[in-house]
Amino acid sequence: MSAAVALSSAPGHTVLAFDFGEKYLGVAVGDTETRIAHPLAMIQAEDAQKRLSEIDVFLREWRPQKLLVGLPLALSGEAHSLTARARRFARQLAARYRLPVEFADERLSSAAAEEILRERGRGGRKNKHLSHALAAKIILQAYLDESARR
Repeated sequence: MSAAVALSSAPGHTVLAFDFGEKYLGVAVGDTETRIAHPLAMIQAEDAQKRLSEIDVFLREWRPQKLLVGLPLALSGEAHSLTARARRFARQLAARYRLPVEFADERLSSAAAEEILRERGRGGRKNKHLSHALAAKIILQAYLDESARR
């Protein structure tokens, strides 16, 4: 599938964001005009082909002009084993969809997502799927907020 989309000359464009993990991939969407991010889903990440086919569906539905991948780093800011896997995932996305892919620091996004869910009475294992999509939303919202300051 080729989902190549030229950057729009309109003031805003859609961004699809991913919270990369070994087992799960959180997905969120937002746009640069409204600067509001929304959690979408959690994808089982262990099977690469299944993961990509599910991402295909989101690309067809949302038609983003940019992809954003949360870059897992140690609290010190140093790379670790998952960092390389997230970078490889980003390269796969860029090659498959021919869209620009950017990285965003995702440190503490999962912890923030779990805290938000606990505050709302939705914490715990049975709602774990919600935390991945919410973490992707947090990553994307921080990116949109930062881009507004540029």
